[in-house]
Amino acid sequence: MIEIKNLSFKYSGGGPQVLSNVNISIPAGHIYAILGESGSGKTTLLKCIGRFLQPRSGSITLKGRNIYEIEEREFRKSISIVFQQLFLFPHLNILQNMILAPMKVLGKDERTAREEAVAMLETLGIASLKDSYPAAISGGQAQRAAIARSLMLKPEYLLLDEPTSALDVNTSDEFGKWLTGLREYTTFVVVTHDILFVNKIASFGALMEKGTVREESDIGNIIKKHFPAFRQGMDG
Repeated sequence: MIEIKNLSFKYSGGGPQVLSNVNISIPAGHIYAILGESGSGKTTLLKCIGRFLQPRSGSITLKGRNIYEIEEREFRKSISIVFQQLFLFPHLNILQNMILAPMKVLGKDERTAREEAVAMLETLGIASLKDSYPAAISGGQAQRAAIARSLMLKPEYLLLDEPTSALDVNTSDEFGKWLTGLREYTTFVVVTHDILFVNKIASFGALMEKGTVREESDIGNIIKKHFPAFRQGMDG
């Protein structure tokens, strides 16, 4: 479990408080959603969990251990992140993108890394992408490839930043079904403002507003309470 207690964050230079006294618990074995509009602090929170930003106060623990006390290589094997920009290396094909982390982080030889990468792509149903370059595939395919690359380290938690931002409705729906089928591999933490997507894939989550957690609950309860118009539309 990831537990976040009394977390606050403020960028240097006298800017506004971005996170204020955030408290949430992210259980393993689920798809957990962090909902909120732009500016609510959800992506900053994700970066704190991923250790790309260090909070001013409060704590983040993974199975009772402070994440900032976990050795870097061990941490990256436990918690991985796929940013909105994906950051696939454009000069490498998908297979080449996938073998870098196992070789650099896990110390695997290239042959073993390639065999495991091909097996992963086949398991995820995207083996046809292995020789393609990022610029030659669709946004939905690139999302899958970026997630496949992260799964090569077998992380306990995989953080996704606005995974549907570049997808149309049909592609987003297809991607959501694909994602729910991967719950046996990792626990997903999805940061998004896409209520329709969250309603289809997540079981638990938190709603953020102006840097604070307005509510943490079952996703159905959050949507029913805070997005009644959306709920009525679905029921209608």
